[in-house]
Amino acid sequence: MTPALSAVVLNDHAPARFTAAVREVEAAGLRTAFTYDHLSWRDMREGPWFNAVPLLAAAGAATSTVRLGTLVASPNFRHPVTFASEVMTLDHVCGGRFELGVGAGTSAHDAAVLGAGALTPGQRQRRFEEWAALLVRLLSQRVTDERGEFFTAHDARAVPGPLQPGGVPVTIAAAGPRGMAFAARAGDAWVTYGDPSAAGAEAVTAGYVEAAGRFERTRREVAPGRSPRRLALVGRDETAVFDRYREFAERLAAAGFDEVVVHWPRPDGRGVPAGALADVLRTHGLAVPPTAGV
Repeated sequence: MTPALSAVVLNDHAPARFTAAVREVEAAGLRTAFTYDHLSWRDMREGPWFNAVPLLAAAGAATSTVRLGTLVASPNFRHPVTFASEVMTLDHVCGGRFELGVGAGTSAHDAAVLGAGALTPGQRQRRFEEWAALLVRLLSQRVTDERGEFFTAHDARAVPGPLQPGGVPVTIAAAGPRGMAFAARAGDAWVTYGDPSAAGAEAVTAGYVEAAGRFERTRREVAPGRSPRRLALVGRDETAVFDRYREFAERLAAAGFDEVVVHWPRPDGRGVPAGALADVLRTHGLAVPPTAGV
């Protein structure tokens, strides 16, 4: 069975342009339009970069069927008390279509912007697990009081709670053993970037397949009664996979992936090449909209 298709629309688009791109994603029938939750990002750090929460609110008010989400938010600059309120509100703005993607955060620019000291990888993972667990509790109960190693919530309220029955689905990004175990135990879905060092279509594909195998073995060991959805996030510049995209998608499906997330075509040519979009959409059984890419 062919995986579902979703897309990332990057935050360098001003709100009107971002919303237009998300409407294109919706018109093409994709499952979810994601955006990153960074304050700045990689080689785009010196250019325009807009905040994920208001961008998603604007898109939520302008769409009706496509799901919307972060991929991913992290504790690098998000406090669970304030972020829970924003997530709850976003779910109401978009009529119960919000997807919460979360991750531990890297040691890059977002980690230092508030002046916090550097954390070891182990500390970063402990902080993330505490943050994510508290965030879920804040979104699932009216009043929360908790004091942890990294975060405190005192008489914190998230009323009326998310619009979706059962709460906002949580997708957890994880690559290492402890992170994968946490995703298997606590996530509604798991997302992987594959092997970031891989070059060429075969190596990139193999990276996703290998990661899926490790996650499945971890799931069987720590959470055999759970079956989180599995998402493969294709990097913005991993264009080689689009030369034989149908084969790529079939191999991901065989590895157990439920969803492929690509970067929506961009004017700078990064993401899905404009000439490959029709093939990508057809591979997933979707229609090609009259115009695509922003």
